[in-house]
Amino acid sequence: MTAHIENLDIPAGMEITGELPDGAEKVLTPEALKLIVELHRKFNGDRLERLEARRVRQQEIANGADLDFLPETKEIREDESWQVAPPAPGLEDRRVEVTGPTYKKMTINALNSGAKVWLADQEDANTPQWDSVIGGQINLLDALNREIDFTSPEGKEYTLAPDEELPTIVVRPRGWHMPEKHILVDGEETSGSLVDFALYFATAGQKQIEKGKGPYFYLAKMESHLEARLWNQVFEYAEDAFGLARGTIRATVLIETYPAAFEMEEILYELREHSAGLNAGRWDYIFSVIKNFRSRGADYLLPDRSDVTMTVPFMRAYTELLVRTCHKRGAHAIGGMSAFVPAKDPAANEAAFAKVREDKSREAGNGFDGSWVAHPGMVALCKEVFTETLGDKPNQIDNKREDVSVTAAELLDVKSTPGAITEAGLRTNINVGIQYLRAWLEGNGAVAIHGLMEDAATAEISRSQVWQWLDAGVELDTGETVTRELVEKLVAEEVAGLPGDPADWKDATDLFLSVAVAPDYVDFLTLPAYAKMD
Repeated sequence: MTAHIENLDIPAGMEITGELPDGAEKVLTPEALKLIVELHRKFNGDRLERLEARRVRQQEIANGADLDFLPETKEIREDESWQVAPPAPGLEDRRVEVTGPTYKKMTINALNSGAKVWLADQEDANTPQWDSVIGGQINLLDALNREIDFTSPEGKEYTLAPDEELPTIVVRPRGWHMPEKHILVDGEETSGSLVDFALYFATAGQKQIEKGKGPYFYLAKMESHLEARLWNQVFEYAEDAFGLARGTIRATVLIETYPAAFEMEEILYELREHSAGLNAGRWDYIFSVIKNFRSRGADYLLPDRSDVTMTVPFMRAYTELLVRTCHKRGAHAIGGMSAFVPAKDPAANEAAFAKVREDKSREAGNGFDGSWVAHPGMVALCKEVFTETLGDKPNQIDNKREDVSVTAAELLDVKSTPGAITEAGLRTNINVGIQYLRAWLEGNGAVAIHGLMEDAATAEISRSQVWQWLDAGVELDTGETVTRELVEKLVAEEVAGLPGDPADWKDATDLFLSVAVAPDYVDFLTLPAYAKMD
């Protein structure tokens, strides 16, 4: 470690408890640390209130309430006059976006991928390991300065391609629920969201402004327009503190929670000066459906994860409403992530590419302006498919999709999802969940498992389905009932088939079981996992 705490200009009331990685002083600047303190003191109380409001609504749903469009915001939805700000520099054309964590190798690969946008993920594809929190910010700054390189243990060298225009960087901070335990202000843990935002905004984000773009963000896991309002207040405060014009900051909101699907227009309205559109965060959305209606009986029991495609009724309703809402308000609609990764086996590879083509063709045909891929190897295909629809146009916001009219009942129509609940599906959830958790605890948040790029969202689906099927006493295709004993038996069998010493899987297995078979459902898998980290 060459960076030292004593060399930092730490504001009064702040304590940093983590060891500093090499280069930390480049992002733990006086301006960034001061902004963290100010944001914590001004907004953390409001953040905690919003988290409490989530808990209240979840309890209401558990008691029988259904989600619906809000009567108190009907005027916003019916007012045809308002629009979001025009696309910001570097965000006009978003036909292909590559997602991934901010580790050095993946940073370089993403920026060399040819994508229009790189979602630099400090959230689901990353881990909140302290080295990753700070190291990711260093990598972003070094990349913008073209000072980043990486050599693998095998000796392979990675550098940015010369004279290439880099994809526009859009950073995804951690969600409102995640704390940052290594930075305390007035003795309190800070918000992972505000730490990630402040470190990027005050350092690499300023570099982006110099390059003619700006500090752009993806906002994750919001559940209401009031949470979007809080983010907007944070943006205004930061812009004022740095003497920047309104709208310098832009944010794309992931509609990846069930409650947020009923407040899309309101979320755009709250962020309208800072809005860069909405994204269909498909994997977290499925997780949120299970999470919110997990104890509501057969009408909300989802089949095996592989059966919950984007064409089932409730998912199609959600995505079509998203496109209609965005284009009505002049905003980009960005499609969901394709988790397929290139395979070494030719037949498997051909199948993966065919599935990605089918997925992206559907999205482009439905009016999306671009979409995500999880691997640089899929960028060219996604770009090709969207170009077939867009041609030379940067987007299709002019496709207003006025044919779309989605009701609350259609968004809630989970029971029409075809498919079965099988032992194979249960085993897959166990296998993927445990494999992912081991990688996560070791600091790797994006893991290729069985040909798919798994992240925290897909791990949340895995453990939530196990919990829901157990809670409901589901009968599998084999005739067996899902019980705790059966889950523990299958866990033992799946772990026995994993490579290496079974003892190496103990921490991940114990963590998986602690959330999959617990009497009370844990809101986020990453919270108990974070408590075990470092």
